[in-house]
Parts: sequence; C-alpha cells; structure tokens
Amino acid sequence: MSDLRITEAFLYMDYLCFRALCCKGPPPARPEYDLVCIGLSGSGKTSLLLRLCSESPENVVSTTGADNIRKYWSRYYQGSQGVIFVLDSASSEGDLETARNELHSALQHPQLCTLPFLILASHQDKPAARSVQEIKKYFELEPLARGKRWILQPCSLDDPDALKDSFSQLISVLEEKDHEAMRM
Repeated sequence: MSDLRITEAFLYMDYLCFRALCCKGPPPARPEYDLVCIGLSGSGKTSLLLRLCSESPENVVSTTGADNIRKYWSRYYQGSQGVIFVLDSASSEGDLETARNELHSALQHPQLCTLPFLILASHQDKPAARSVQEIKKYFELEPLARGKRWILQPCSLDDPDALKDSFSQLISVLEEKDHEAMRM
C-alpha cells in the first residue's frame, strides 16, 4: 500500500474518531408510530394530547355528536401500531359502562387485537375518580386482555410528567414489538 493511501486511511480514521467523540452530528431519527386515540366524548382525549404537547387545554370544547361518531372509529384503525384509549375515571356509571363496552370492542377488533393499548384513566384530580384498581376490576382487564400488551395508567391535566411517563411506557412496548419483529 502506498504512503498516500495509508495517510488517507489514517486521516479518514481520525475524521471518524473526531466525529464519534466531538461532533456526533444530528441525533439518530426516533421511530415514529401511528397511534389511534379513542374514547367517549368528554373523556379528555384532546385536553390530554394538548397537555402532552405543552399546549394549554383551556379552550377545548367537547366534540358535539360524539356518540354518532363512534361508529366511524374503525375507519381510523388501519395502519395503526398502537391504541390510546381514554376513559373518564370520574364519569357516571352509565358512561363507565359504555366506555367498558367500547374498550372491549376495541380490544377484540380484528385490526386492533394484536396492538399494544395505553388505557388512560383521566380526571384523576376529581373527587369521584375511580382508582386504577377499581377500573381494572370493573373493566375486567385481566381476563379480557390476557396475552395482550396493555398499560393502564391514571392521569390528570395537573400532572403532565405522569402523562409523559405513560406515553414513554407505550413507546417502550412499541419498541419491544419492533425488536421482536426484527428477530423473526
């Protein structure tokens, strides 16, 4: 090998070492995931997502006619890699029963049944809020979601760090799923 080529090789190696130690360059691209966020009207979907983005949820108006929209949820399922289901933990018994039925339908839907679920029990700052254990029992999550990947977390607008932690947990589950797919 000529001296010129050896010098070029060392210069290139010096450049690579310099880049590795000093100038790491832009951070590696983080994976993006397509998630569908569903829940009954007034459960806090928009407010929680705004809070997650550090925006003020003060002027959020609840979706009108949301009960009629529910029948179209499945149109948004295709291509989703995960599901965020938001339920109002301080809602009436009737609304809680409706949320339970909708969550059961989503967990069994052919396009969602293999996806990880983040179930957010919102409005934990309200006095009537049910605990995560009460919701887990009422929604029969243990037997229904056995073998599925799901996370049930309490949340409120007052605690954005807990909300971010919930999403971090979901991302971890999605990354695990990606790694498992690569191993196959």
